[in-house]
Amino acid sequence: MRIEKCYFCSTNVYPGHGSAFVRNDAKVFRFCTSKCHKNFKMKRNPRKVRWTKAFRKAAGKEMTIDSTIDFEKRRNVPVRYDRELIQTTIKAMKRVGEVKKRREHAFWKHRMAVAREKHRAHRNKVKEAAIKKSVTLVQPTTVESPAKIKEKIKVSTKSRSALVSGEGRSMDMELD
Repeated sequence: MRIEKCYFCSTNVYPGHGSAFVRNDAKVFRFCTSKCHKNFKMKRNPRKVRWTKAFRKAAGKEMTIDSTIDFEKRRNVPVRYDRELIQTTIKAMKRVGEVKKRREHAFWKHRMAVAREKHRAHRNKVKEAAIKKSVTLVQPTTVESPAKIKEKIKVSTKSRSALVSGEGRSMDMELD
């Protein structure tokens, strides 16, 4: 069973799935879906289309140098059927899948940590700029003497009539 790669998005194309386009010079292009085929016909560059593996690798969002990636490379030499070889290959594929998953998770964690630090630095820079802006708006003009400050703080006391109950206006409802 040969598992091909989609020419446009680099996903696996299993036997009996997808479509193939054969050019005049006998080069075969395999596509997983009509979406990939249509993008190919529109002459789009897979490195500029955000959902493709080529874009993710070019943008540094996916591991590019890893020994587990070499395992998926296409081998053109046919191998004679051997039951033990198939079993060991399947075991190896499972193990490589686990290792790849673990490494991708570590890579993702590192990428997110870097992004988090960039975000924090940007947020702190914005806060500092806002503080600088507010400090320049509220600058003291002159230093006033303590006597003037005390004079400003003084509050007029209420008149005696407001303090004595029953005099002046009341908040109660009055009945006629």
